[in-house]
Amino acid sequence: MRIAATAGMDALLVTHPPDVRYLTGFTGSNGALALSGGRACLFTDGRYKTQAKAEVTGLRVVVEQKPATTLAAEWLAASGAKRCGFDATQTTVAGLERLRKALPAKLHRAFFAPVEGLVARLREVKDADELVLVRRAADLGCSLFEGVLEHVVAGATEAEVAAALEFKARMGGAEAMSFETIIASGERSALPHGRATTAKLPRRGFCTMDFGVLLDGYCSDMTRTVHLGKASQREWDVYHSVLEAQQAAVAAVVPGISCGEVDEAARSVLRRAKLDKFFSHSTGHGVGLEIHEGPRLAAKQEQVLETGMVVTIEPGVYLPGEFGIRIEDMVLVTQTGGEVLTAASPKAWIEL
Repeated sequence: MRIAATAGMDALLVTHPPDVRYLTGFTGSNGALALSGGRACLFTDGRYKTQAKAEVTGLRVVVEQKPATTLAAEWLAASGAKRCGFDATQTTVAGLERLRKALPAKLHRAFFAPVEGLVARLREVKDADELVLVRRAADLGCSLFEGVLEHVVAGATEAEVAAALEFKARMGGAEAMSFETIIASGERSALPHGRATTAKLPRRGFCTMDFGVLLDGYCSDMTRTVHLGKASQREWDVYHSVLEAQQAAVAAVVPGISCGEVDEAARSVLRRAKLDKFFSHSTGHGVGLEIHEGPRLAAKQEQVLETGMVVTIEPGVYLPGEFGIRIEDMVLVTQTGGEVLTAASPKAWIEL
């Protein structure tokens, strides 16, 4: 209950599945965790009766067909709590109204109070057991890259490359991809989030591959950009500017540095190359039970990196109508600096 107390609450309702999993081990899609007065109770429905019994230890589990959030709200009201925090970033207006309807009339107005990301902030720093799982996911992701290069040939469709990569991921043990695979080639490589389409890979041009796997609940995330055919000097130069920016940001990763400073390490390299205006997104984000977690590595972000955080470093340059390049690694913040978890996959220039 220390996390609730830090927000001035004497109770807490947790409904976001990754947060519920983090605190209880429960992996079902429907669960509500209620904490009050040193007690905790997980509510779910009949679909998860056996699963909850196997996954959850050390706290009471209630399985009923009544909505889990309704049961949790009733339990919290009966617990004697006066003020209960809920994550406003994960609860809709309609969801909050349903919670309030489950309370006695006298508690409707003041009982539930919005808090933001209490559990999410705990999740930002990974413990030793979590890091084992993160490393496994990163290793599996790395193993896919070289294996898929044989499919990166002129005339193949982006969708075919994505399918080959995702098949290899499943065969390697992945539960799923951690996000929709991005394969963007030729002029489409200038789209930062260019989903794989039926567009054919060009005889000459870039192909950006951004992908990740979900393994044992934890995500991986990496991007590699390769060139088909003989590249121009300009293409070679821009690629190596992005690579230099990416390496500069990786080198900047140390405990205590602000996220904004890491972002600036990448952005300053591209500024010197007069490419910074074509870098249209943040330098990175946290990765764990979700593909996008805190912290956010972006301009003017004052949050500092802490030992045990896992972040991406992924600067890019996108020239509309021409080409785009992004290079991304997962980096663990250690006591002495940053450890690249996706180092097994090469990011030096590849010309196919």
